[in-house]
Amino acid sequence: MQALVDYGFFYVINHGIDDALMKSVYAESASFFQQPMEEKMALHKNSSHRGYIPPDFEGFEADAGGKGDLLECFHIGSGVDGDSKNPVNQWPPAERFPYWKETMKSYYQCAMGTSKRILSLIALSLDLDAEFFKPDGSETILRPIHYSGRAIESKHGSDHGANAHTDYGMLTLLSTDGTPGLQICRDKDGRPQLWEDVHHIDGALVVNIGDLLERWTNNVYRSTLHRVLMVGKERYSVAFFVWPSPDMMVTCIESCCSEANPPRYPPIRSDEYLEQRLTSTYKYK
Repeated sequence: MQALVDYGFFYVINHGIDDALMKSVYAESASFFQQPMEEKMALHKNSSHRGYIPPDFEGFEADAGGKGDLLECFHIGSGVDGDSKNPVNQWPPAERFPYWKETMKSYYQCAMGTSKRILSLIALSLDLDAEFFKPDGSETILRPIHYSGRAIESKHGSDHGANAHTDYGMLTLLSTDGTPGLQICRDKDGRPQLWEDVHHIDGALVVNIGDLLERWTNNVYRSTLHRVLMVGKERYSVAFFVWPSPDMMVTCIESCCSEANPPRYPPIRSDEYLEQRLTSTYKYK
């Protein structure tokens, strides 16, 4: 787990997500994002943060310098099995996108299985029970993403596909189409900031730690600042943001603190932290 200490990012191969399924996710994603804007906006993000998010809509945080991201994306959350009492996910019309829903559901379930296996290994590395990090019932989000590759005039002056930020939750799984642009900054407090490219490896997922796992580990494992540059070429990716159960208390793990290294953060409930970060991200909309 040294990569979590040094980088907060690592690659995973043999992750159990079928290549054919991955190709289907990209095909369905492209078919949706190629629609006219007015048709995509018919599924605009609802109050539960599910649905379509257009360019220049999010990213208004201190890390982003007050600039909107130039990506467009679609949020799909828990309840994909249809057993939720509050089915808040939005779906493109089945008559035009007959395979979208089932494809995204299949990927969500596979990515959740992969995430649980990785989280079990992380828990064991921290002298915890393998099932300590429980994403069941959480607001874990599947997010197909599209970067147009061409300049878009932003009212906030952004020139990045995704401005510099850290992820909110425990863990993020990322698949990309191989187009470059993703960069990390290992020292987020350093000036000047030094950025390193994250190179594509065919068949591998890029995995990174989120803020809650950094809090849990008292900064032993790192939630690393990252961004996506516009490189003049269209880019697709698929992110899977993994959260703990909403009522879980995030308190410094015993193996990560001592008398000489006391807890840096107060305890907080997972859902309270999520709400704080979402409010910050979308506060200007």
